[in-house]
Amino acid sequence: MPQTAAIEVKDLRFRWRTGLPEVLRITSLEVARGERIFIRGASGSGKSTLLALLAGVNLPTGGDVEILGETVNRLSSAGRDHFRSDHIGFIFQLFNLIPYLSVMDNVTLPCRFSRLRKEKATASGNSLQAEAMRLLAHLDMADEALIHRPVVELSVGQQQRVATARALIGAPEIIIADEPTSALDSEMRQVFLHLLFQECEETGSTLLFVSHDRQLEHLFERHIALDEINRLEQVV
Repeated sequence: MPQTAAIEVKDLRFRWRTGLPEVLRITSLEVARGERIFIRGASGSGKSTLLALLAGVNLPTGGDVEILGETVNRLSSAGRDHFRSDHIGFIFQLFNLIPYLSVMDNVTLPCRFSRLRKEKATASGNSLQAEAMRLLAHLDMADEALIHRPVVELSVGQQQRVATARALIGAPEIIIADEPTSALDSEMRQVFLHLLFQECEETGSTLLFVSHDRQLEHLFERHIALDEINRLEQVV
């Protein structure tokens, strides 16, 4: 595998359980370190399923998923969790914030599970909270009164921005974004994308951005249509 590869998929197959049809069959997919990739596909086409496989949340029924040279599907469950905490920032479509925690505690949460990300977040001499505030400020979320509120008191758009700052903190090598602009208005979408691209460029992170919104496609170095790499006749 080339040293520059961040992600390499080989003969990937996935079905939800025995007896059900396959939903994904991808012969190969390679993403270089530092690339910004736009993956498009209709609702229900398997985009979120692919992201879960790349993150080691789900395991393929066949083939291998290599992330940063590590075959993640061959790791133990605990090993996959540890690897994901250290190396992958995930912006979930439904945010997956901890409802009873404050904005600040949600943003800094990955650094509680990953010593590596905490070390990188504080490498410049700033405290963890200062680094969280830096990211939140870029997203117009750095109000002192706001950051101590439970996230359940926020609007949907505000929660999405908190989820983004949480994914970026500690400069993980790979950022996976699942429909991350769906709850943002056009102005905040531009702010969000500017921050995302800026942070990825400064840290050298690889970005996988999944969306059905083709208006964003031109902003990315490479685009991939899921139905063109998924070798099934029909994705269910």
